[in-house]
Amino acid sequence: MRKLFALLAVSGSLVFLSGCMVDAAATRGHFDRTLKVSGAVDLDVQSGAGDIAVRTGGSGTVVVHARIYASHWNAGDIEHRVHYLESHPQIEQNGNTIRVGHTNDRDLMHNISISYEVIVPAETKLHASSGSGDERIDGMHGPVDASSGSGHVTLSHIGSQATAHTGSGDIDLNSVHGNVKAGTGSGSIHATGIAGGFSASTGSGDVRLEQTAPGKVNIGTGSGSIEIRGANGAVDAHTGSGNIAAQGQPKGDWTLHTASGSLNVTFPGTAAYDLVAHTGSGGIHIRHTIEFNGKWMPHNVQGKVGGGGPAVDLNTSSGSIRID
Repeated sequence: MRKLFALLAVSGSLVFLSGCMVDAAATRGHFDRTLKVSGAVDLDVQSGAGDIAVRTGGSGTVVVHARIYASHWNAGDIEHRVHYLESHPQIEQNGNTIRVGHTNDRDLMHNISISYEVIVPAETKLHASSGSGDERIDGMHGPVDASSGSGHVTLSHIGSQATAHTGSGDIDLNSVHGNVKAGTGSGSIHATGIAGGFSASTGSGDVRLEQTAPGKVNIGTGSGSIEIRGANGAVDAHTGSGNIAAQGQPKGDWTLHTASGSLNVTFPGTAAYDLVAHTGSGGIHIRHTIEFNGKWMPHNVQGKVGGGGPAVDLNTSSGSIRID
């Protein structure tokens, strides 16, 4: 008898789980739309709680693929609302200006998220915003402005200036031909192939930059290391706790400060600059091939290198300073 009750209980559980799986499948939806355009596109994509992916395709069309997810499949009229969104996609078009995902109807979107994949012509200007989702943007001319409340932001092969922000998540930037602004509340910022100025800030995380064209660099992190390669202009880099390693040409003033960490700077042998270096506890080392004249003390160095030039200000409260 006990075995019979056990079998009945297991059977009932399986039926219940099976019903849940059916309900879950029934409250997922999707829609696909193709929009005709002519010329450059101005695209604005918004998702309250979903991912956004935008990439380039052929000219003359904007293709929208949407995937709808219900987080609580048994919450009232959720299935009806999913079906409504399938048949009434949140897409607005006025010529070459397109808005995707914009709505003020909170009741309609309650417990529902929509992820978008949008395929656009290369000549596209983009604004993308997600409340809590990742964003992947690739291949368009731009400019691009991408933001997420809590998610990773990835921008690749952008033909002009770009802006990327997230409340908590990493930012990855690759091959941007223009000025970049990037900020995250808590996460790392990695940027390669940046052909222009670069401004980045993070509350807690590392920042790595590879710059391929001249432009001012401004980097700040509350706690994290900073690595800069290929700088060719002014540099201002600060961290509360972390090392700073910077390589490039001092064609403008350089200011590198860390409260607790080491500073490692690499200049070409022909570099000319006015040096001020201070460390609270640590040594100061300068390559012998660099000519130096001026004031030198164990924790403070001032003088001209290569005849002088832009100011190079290096400061650490606890750490060593090295110039190669």
